[in-house]
Amino acid sequence: MIVITNPFFVKNEIDILHSLFEEGLSLLHIRKPEFSELEMAHFIPQIKPEYRNKLVLHSHHSLAEDFGITRIHFSEKERKSNRINPARFSKPCRYKYESISTSTHSIEGFNSLENDFDYAFLSPVFKSISKENYHSEIDLFEEIKKRTNYKTKLIALGGIDSENIRKTLEKGFDDVALLGSIWKNKNPLKQIKLCQQIAQSFSL
Repeated sequence: MIVITNPFFVKNEIDILHSLFEEGLSLLHIRKPEFSELEMAHFIPQIKPEYRNKLVLHSHHSLAEDFGITRIHFSEKERKSNRINPARFSKPCRYKYESISTSTHSIEGFNSLENDFDYAFLSPVFKSISKENYHSEIDLFEEIKKRTNYKTKLIALGGIDSENIRKTLEKGFDDVALLGSIWKNKNPLKQIKLCQQIAQSFSL
C-alpha cells in the first residue's frame, strides 16, 4: 500500500508519517509541488533515516542521491513533455534507482508506457477526496479490461478509502494509493490500519 503526502502543510506531519511507517507502510510518495529545492532539502531529513528506503521523490530528483533515496516518480506532464532526460535511463543510471514510477490518467496512457516504469498510478478511480469536483468521466473499471501492459504494476489512485479498497483490488488493480482518505481523516493512523487489514485480507 502506498500513501502520498498532503501537498499542503499538515500539523505534526512528520510525527504522523513516522506512525504510519511504524504500522508497516510500504511506500511514501513525497509530493510537495510548491516546495523549492531548499524546502525539500529541509523536509526530507526530518524523516528518520531507517525509512529512507521507503521514500519516493516526486520532485527535485537531484536530491535523491544526497539523501539515499532510491525511488523516484515522474508526473504525466513530465513524461509527455519529454522532460525526462534519456540518459537517466541508461543502464548505469537506471539501476541506481530501486524503482521508477509515473502517473497516468487513461488505460491507453498506461498501456503505452515503456518498460522503464516499475509501477504507475491510474486516476481518478473514484471521486477525489482531496480535490473538489475531480472525478473521471469514464468507468476506469471497464477501461482496465483493455489492459495490455502487465510489466508495469497498475496502482489505483483517487477516492480510495476503506469502503472501496476491496472492490478496487477485485476489479483488477494491483495495489492502491491513498491520499485524501488519510489526510482528510481525523485519525490517519486508524484509517491506515483499517485499509491495510482490508487489503491484506483480500490477498489471503
